[in-house]
Amino acid sequence: MAPSPSSSRQLAIILLKEGMSVRVVAQRFSISKSTVARWRAKEEKDIPRSVGGRPRKLTLRDSRIIARHAIIGQIPTATALQKHLEQRYGLSAHRTTVARSLKRSGLGSFAKRKKALLSAKHRNARLKFAREHLKWTEANWSRVFFSDETKINLWNSDGRQYCWKKRGDRLRDQHVVSTLKHGGGSIMIWSCFCAAGPGYVCRIDGAMNAKDYKGILKSDLLDSMKYYADKVADPIFQQDNDSKHTAKSTLKWLDKQSFEVVEWPSQSPDLNPIERLWAILKRRLGEYPTKPRNRDELWERVVKTWDAISTDECAELIKSMPARMTAVIKAKGGYTRY
Repeated sequence: MAPSPSSSRQLAIILLKEGMSVRVVAQRFSISKSTVARWRAKEEKDIPRSVGGRPRKLTLRDSRIIARHAIIGQIPTATALQKHLEQRYGLSAHRTTVARSLKRSGLGSFAKRKKALLSAKHRNARLKFAREHLKWTEANWSRVFFSDETKINLWNSDGRQYCWKKRGDRLRDQHVVSTLKHGGGSIMIWSCFCAAGPGYVCRIDGAMNAKDYKGILKSDLLDSMKYYADKVADPIFQQDNDSKHTAKSTLKWLDKQSFEVVEWPSQSPDLNPIERLWAILKRRLGEYPTKPRNRDELWERVVKTWDAISTDECAELIKSMPARMTAVIKAKGGYTRY
């Protein structure tokens, strides 16, 4: 006995809800596809529609497994992930299928960023520091003189350089950055900056010890604070926990000064906005049309380029400090995007 039209419609709706296509349902009940489509549109508008084409190789569960393995970072590439899934789950899928699944999950491939190694102790100290300074306003951070040392290579650029090139074109001189073994030499520099602008920059010749560092503080740091005295009242000094910075003689000298010294957490270059200022300096040095002939010429360019950094650029970096504290707290003392 054939089912009644009403019972056929009810069964058809059930099958459509289970994912069966309009065509298959129509064939099963020997009725037209337009009739099944009309039932579907009238009775159940929330029934998922078939997108057509070949069914996906991976189920929703498979896609979740793939995304989970990629997020935890133990398997870095789609090829390695494909092999792992086949060995562990018996899931046979092409590498491009795995890659497409990752993209559908909102995941993309990015180069890993180099960051300072963070132990549990470091994370706790960073979290404590961020919580203690979470309520610091831009005005509070504007009192801070952030300091650091960095290396500037004579030839090899420390920053990225870009150019325009058509795909497939051969490499021309303007498409490459010329390098020498060991970078052709380099210079070390120290400087500081505050919201009012860049401080004095100092060239470091040879290995720097605590005595040399204290000499820099006595001259370049104090001169910088004096230069901005009318703009920065009650200055605060920031330094990292390098052994030269925390030597007994250095700390003894700092204790005698009228300015405050902020206790900085170890392994926290991402909290120091001067790192961004170093990147700006190196990028602009790379924009010179010719390479420096020697270290002395490189030093001349460093001084000129550093002094040309504007107050607005420095002020913008200071404005990022509250967001940096929030980012550390959100990361529970871990890595941030800065």
